Amino acid sequence: MSAVAMLQKASLSHLKDPRLFREYSYSAGHWIAASNGDSVDVTNPADGSRVGCVPALQAAQVEEAIDAAHAAFPAWAARLPQERSDILKAWHSLIMDAREDLAQLMVQEQGKPISEARGEIDYAASFVEFYAEEAKRLNVESVTSHLPDAEMLISREPAGVAALITPWNFPSAMLTRKAAAALAAGCTVVAHPSSETPFSALALAELAERAGFPAGVFNVLTGHAPEVVGAMTASRKVRVVSFTGSTEIGRLLYQQSAPTVKKLVMELGGHAPFIAFADCDFGHAVDMAVAAKFATSGQDCLAANRFYIERRIYERFVEAFAARVEVMRVGPGSTDPDIGPLMNESAVAKQQGHVMDALEKGARLVTGGGFHSAGPLFYRPTVLADVAETALLFREETFGPVAGFAPFDSEEEVLARANDTETGLVAYLHTRDPGRIARFSRRLEFGMVAVNRTKITGAPIPFGGIKQAGLGREGSCMGMEDYTNVKYVCRDIR
Repeated sequence: MSAVAMLQKASLSHLKDPRLFREYSYSAGHWIAASNGDSVDVTNPADGSRVGCVPALQAAQVEEAIDAAHAAFPAWAARLPQERSDILKAWHSLIMDAREDLAQLMVQEQGKPISEARGEIDYAASFVEFYAEEAKRLNVESVTSHLPDAEMLISREPAGVAALITPWNFPSAMLTRKAAAALAAGCTVVAHPSSETPFSALALAELAERAGFPAGVFNVLTGHAPEVVGAMTASRKVRVVSFTGSTEIGRLLYQQSAPTVKKLVMELGGHAPFIAFADCDFGHAVDMAVAAKFATSGQDCLAANRFYIERRIYERFVEAFAARVEVMRVGPGSTDPDIGPLMNESAVAKQQGHVMDALEKGARLVTGGGFHSAGPLFYRPTVLADVAETALLFREETFGPVAGFAPFDSEEEVLARANDTETGLVAYLHTRDPGRIARFSRRLEFGMVAVNRTKITGAPIPFGGIKQAGLGREGSCMGMEDYTNVKYVCRDIR
């Protein structure tokens, strides 16, 4: 066994709370195996070592969990908001107490640097804390009657069972962002984590059980997505489906949910432009560009994918950016590098494919390119200049540590190029011109715009995109709305 593998194995064996590492699904208040004994292996992307395995549940077992959630729904929905809030607060406290163990689990199954994993646990917990408070504030605006002798009442009621489908890149935060909102609203939950990173979700289920969620209210179901998610979308008892992942899979879930007309909350692909004008704070803009590209090793829907730099500062910007990239440390997450492993072989192949395509279309390799000696799932952080607009790097979400640059000459030109995408999630703008900030904030066709900064996320903000970047919003008070139905009552008062 390699030294790295020994270090990783030791980190799991020395969890302060070993029961956080669960190799079972959590359904109806019980920890269960697959009815036929099937399982899914989970490996560490840093070295391919086996972390553990989880059950590959059968469709009938998923239906049983949905039945349990459906049965638990009336009592959970009837609880006072303050009571739901108290349980969410207890869950938040337990998550924060287990912060280091949860981060170590995440490093093993997802590969991200340990400092980023700790940051994600804080981020995940913030949603639980936020919605513990919002549970007590779920109100709607009243309506003044337009009819004589009538009183009009409007209320929000929990929608029912919510199916939550979460990705591998943020295995804790994407679950709590969905689950805390749904639970606060009075919904019950059946969650399906990515088969590549299920242990973070199962650890949260263990803590949720300790926090006092009644049996059936919060369920985590592992296995192969077609089997598990197929049963969720087919069920008439599931009223909301929330998904974070690729646009391609989002379209499929959209189709599968149509026969039962479910509510959909979808955070899909990103293809973020980073725009820097010559009047920007140069050093700050370069720092923000690096941060916008390489968080989670570039495996982030918010990652900047296309860098448009005004021609007057273009060469200097690319040079400064590349200088920062050249000193980045690459290695397993347990060593807290700048760049960790990518999640799987297809992710690495995509980086190489995008780089080779860009070079064939005239791009210039500034630094990086190719595989890294740290292991088969590591790719060297890469900078490409003079990338053609037709290159795959500028047409698709790269989802890795490859940054492509191109110059621009005018506002109209860069706006047209930036908006030329079907995935309008986030755009980054750097300029000191107030008028330009106002113009671009209005005209950039994205659900979120970051002006002169990179970090914009957090529990209080409505996270989401437009066009094919998704439906609905997560976080903020808006994040509870899709887990509720509006009821209107018109009452005669004569």
